[in-house]
Amino acid sequence: MTEFKLALQNFFNSISTGIGDWGLKLIGGLAALIVGLWIIRMVIKGIAQVFDRSKIDKTLRPFLLTLISFAFKALLFISIAGIVGIPTASFAALIAGVGIAIGAAFNGSLGHLASGVMLLIFRPFKVGDLIETAGTLGFVKEISVFVTELETFQNKTEIIPNGTITAGRITNYSTIGNLRVDMLFAIRYGADVEAAKKIVMDVLQKDENVLKDPAPRVGVNNLGESAIELVALPYSSVEGYWDVYWDTRQKIVEALGSAGYEAPLPQRIITMQQA
Repeated sequence: MTEFKLALQNFFNSISTGIGDWGLKLIGGLAALIVGLWIIRMVIKGIAQVFDRSKIDKTLRPFLLTLISFAFKALLFISIAGIVGIPTASFAALIAGVGIAIGAAFNGSLGHLASGVMLLIFRPFKVGDLIETAGTLGFVKEISVFVTELETFQNKTEIIPNGTITAGRITNYSTIGNLRVDMLFAIRYGADVEAAKKIVMDVLQKDENVLKDPAPRVGVNNLGESAIELVALPYSSVEGYWDVYWDTRQKIVEALGSAGYEAPLPQRIITMQQA
C-alpha cells in the first residue's frame, strides 16, 4: 500500500512539474507573441514612411507592405513554436503543407496573383493611363494583385482579372502623351487638291483641341476608282482624343462643303461601239 501511494505521488509530481514547465513556456511564448507583433507593427509603419518618401509606385506599396508583414509574422510564429517546445522543423513542414493545400484550392487565383505582381513590378501601365486590353478600352482606375479596374468612355467599370491581361495584348495610349487621329476624306477627280488640303489644314490649325506640336499634316492617301482620298493627321492629348475624332472631323466636312466641294459619287465610263 505504501509503495502504491509513493508511485501515485511520483506520478502527480511528474504531471505538476510538466504542467509547470509547459505553462512557463506558454506564458513566455504568449509574451513573445505580443511583443513581436508590436515590433512588427512599428517596423511596417517605418517602412511605410520610407515608401512615402521614395519613388516607389503607389499601387505597389500596399502589396509590398503586406508581403513584408506576412514574412515577419511567419518568422515570429516559427520562433514562438521553438520557445513553446514545438519542433521548428515540424512546424515549418506544417506551414508548408497548409500552403500547398491553399495553393491547390486557389490555383486560378494564384495565377492572377502572379500576374498582378508582374504588372506592379514591370508597370506596363499605371493608374490614369488609357489602355486597351482584353477587348476593353478605358482609363486605369485601380491595379490590385488580382484584378485591374478600367473606366470606359461610356462610364462603365470593367473589372478584368490580371491573368487575362498578361496573357493578351496591352496597348497603352498614354505612354507618349499624345495620340494621332487619322481622318480620311475624299474629293472628286478634277477638284483642286491643293485648295482642299489648305482648307483642311486651316481647320486643324484653328482647332484648340488639335496640338501644335507635333504639327498636323494633310496629304493624298490614295487614288480610288471614283475619288481622290485625302488624309488629315492631327494630334491630340489623350483626354481630348474623342473631341478631335468627332468634332474636328465635323468641322472638316462643313468647311469643305462651304467651299463647294461635293461628295464624290461612283463613276463609270461607258463606251458605245457601232455595229
